[in-house]
Amino acid sequence: MEEKKSLWSFGTRQVVFAAIGAALYGVLSFVFNFLQLPASGNVAFRPAVVIPLFFGVAFGPIVGFITGILGNIIGDLLSGYGFWIWWDLGNGLIGLVAGLCAGMMVDYKSVKDIVIAEIFVVLGCAVGMFVASLSEMWVSGLDFATAMATNFVPAFVTNIINGLVLTPLLMIAYSAIRGRSGR
Repeated sequence: MEEKKSLWSFGTRQVVFAAIGAALYGVLSFVFNFLQLPASGNVAFRPAVVIPLFFGVAFGPIVGFITGILGNIIGDLLSGYGFWIWWDLGNGLIGLVAGLCAGMMVDYKSVKDIVIAEIFVVLGCAVGMFVASLSEMWVSGLDFATAMATNFVPAFVTNIINGLVLTPLLMIAYSAIRGRSGR
């Protein structure tokens, strides 16, 4: 039986998972960054957001955070957007908050595990995009209502749609892989 590790453990395996996750998120973000939502503040429809969500759920909050923050930096730099620390931090928080449920996961395919993960997906998207959107108040000079309407709402809604649909699919696939490898 596999020994449960601390939710906050960070060793060689977690470094490898975080690096793989960040690379995947960065490249996939670049691929989808052209799908800009109209009337929003540079918000794209990015199915790739499932990467920090899933990596958090599967490998813990630190891996989720690193996957989100570094992956967003990579994706934005590849897309020519430059460096937006608050949005990078927001994407890191998406993975971190989603990863808080990692210690509760048993087999990744049970209805209970999927429901728990989905709750944390919504919480992660809410926290991450709220922090990023708030930054637009002082970075871009937006008032609260405008920041929420043009940044938070479009980013949060598209992220939860992608997260709620794609995270369970990755969890089920991951469960099958774990089953085949005897984990």
